[in-house]
Amino acid sequence: MQFMVTAYDGKDKNALERRLSVRDAHLKGAKQLKEAGHLIAGGAILDETEQMIGSTMFVDFDSKAELDQWLASDPYVTGKVWLDINVQQIRLAVR
Repeated sequence: MQFMVTAYDGKDKNALERRLSVRDAHLKGAKQLKEAGHLIAGGAILDETEQMIGSTMFVDFDSKAELDQWLASDPYVTGKVWLDINVQQIRLAVR
């Protein structure tokens, strides 16, 4: 099953600092997701000043429960970076 994850960071003054403090761990996990065949594509959402304010990911998991398990352990979730997360099942036309 394919999913689109759209996640926005908190808007407080420490939001970018929280993101940067766990970014390496998040990217390491994204690399592992890619190697396991779960990550299709992803990247940062930028504001008008090109500051990172969130992320979007296209992922493929056997079930929503499996996706939820991964999401609960992602450093951006455990590090309270992503505070507004939307998960939508999708079917990509081109992969």
